[in-house]
Amino acid sequence: MPSVDTMISTRRVRGRFAPSPTGPLHFGSLIAALGSFLEARRQGGEWLVRIEDVDTPRTMPGAADAILRTLEHCGLLWDGPVLYQSQRAEHYQAALDQLQRARLAYPCSCTRRDLAGSPRGRDGASIYPGHCRNGPRQPGRSCAVRLRLPDILLTFQDAIQGEYRQLLASEVGDFVIRRADHLFAYQLAVVVDDADQGITEVIRGSDLLDSTPRQIYLQQVLELPTLRYGHLPVAVDERGNKLSKQTHAPPLNDRHPGPELWQALRFLGQQPPPALTHAPPAEMLAWALTHWQLAGIPATLTHPWRRSSAGESP
Repeated sequence: MPSVDTMISTRRVRGRFAPSPTGPLHFGSLIAALGSFLEARRQGGEWLVRIEDVDTPRTMPGAADAILRTLEHCGLLWDGPVLYQSQRAEHYQAALDQLQRARLAYPCSCTRRDLAGSPRGRDGASIYPGHCRNGPRQPGRSCAVRLRLPDILLTFQDAIQGEYRQLLASEVGDFVIRRADHLFAYQLAVVVDDADQGITEVIRGSDLLDSTPRQIYLQQVLELPTLRYGHLPVAVDERGNKLSKQTHAPPLNDRHPGPELWQALRFLGQQPPPALTHAPPAEMLAWALTHWQLAGIPATLTHPWRRSSAGESP
């Protein structure tokens, strides 16, 4: 199999930001949005926004519209229409059908309780031991669908973190691509969407680094282009917890986003002058596009951040 890096397309750069509408954007979200925006724009490329609402039970009413308003207030303006995963089930089903025809996917009746004693992967999820590879152990249950993984080492060069390796079978195990409730899983949906939108690069948080080999393998077996990936450090609080909606990260200030944009640039290893701390977003982004350096981003998986009203360095 050819190396991942030799398969990366030479098409015009197209990046994206793909938030889940489970609440308002916070500083951690801003880092991912800003990093992906600046890297795409620096190369003269396009930047798209996708609302990842495939997990409909977790979607918060009004959150998608609030996210888009916040991006606009921050000056992070996207190209083309916004894509909503909740409207794309037929595309995911077509990919699933292709995998099933190739005998790369199979039904699985295992529940989380069944897998409670299994070893855990780097992302904390159970490494699937293959109980249902030859047929569901509990045929009467509603079944998920898993992707059958080979025992191979998948390696790719991350634009920020450097070389990353993962033994798919032993470090992840066959993973779910459609859930038992018949909702399509993130891993399948994101691969199909990136291909359909013509995405060429993905700049996102390092909390998704462990998912990238799975997505690259899906791209390979679905005969889709392999993308360029770069994983930004994730902002954590003083206790080391990732800033997220679950940890009650404060929402961004829509009315005065300049100081948080300034802090996000500092977090990403750039050096915006203090005089820009309270500048309008358009002025701040103009400076950032002129001075943006991907090499300046710290090659760490996490980085502490504290909220500041004065705009000093986090």
